[in-house]
Amino acid sequence: MTTTGWTTFETPLGWGGLAWSDCGVTGIHLPEPDHSKVRAQLRRRFPAAAEASPPPAIEDAIAAMTSLVCGERVDLSRVELDQTGVDAFDQQVYAVARRIPPGETLSYGQIATRLGDPKLARDVGQALGRNPFPLVVPCHRVIAANGKLGGFSARGGVSTKQRLLEIEQANVSWQLSLGV
Repeated sequence: MTTTGWTTFETPLGWGGLAWSDCGVTGIHLPEPDHSKVRAQLRRRFPAAAEASPPPAIEDAIAAMTSLVCGERVDLSRVELDQTGVDAFDQQVYAVARRIPPGETLSYGQIATRLGDPKLARDVGQALGRNPFPLVVPCHRVIAANGKLGGFSARGGVSTKQRLLEIEQANVSWQLSLGV
């Protein structure tokens, strides 16, 4: 993937970042309070790209992600992702995760089962830990089978995951009891 540009954007949770190519989003940085750290991280992660004004499709993606973290029910499934260089298994995991609606969750094992092998739950977790597209690929909506939140590799760890789920008003234990 050849990232051509990146930008930062402000949300109620802090400053987020997004990078893109001609084919779609190449990476997302979840919001955090320090704008300079977000910019530095994007420069490190996408050294060949320049800070730029986003094209309309990227502006739409940013607006939708900002709406999501404001608590609006937003469908991010139309956001185009440039998954060039992303492992085929990871792409399959991301496709399943993208179908989890806001306010709902699936377990790592449920995603593994949907991929055809319930024994792949740990692999699902590892794929989500590599997720370069948080929010658009809503890895925060994937939890452990015991109803616990499981891990979260973004800044803030599990507390960030919990905050995102609270914003989306996800009731994890209720959904697990229904077998969602």
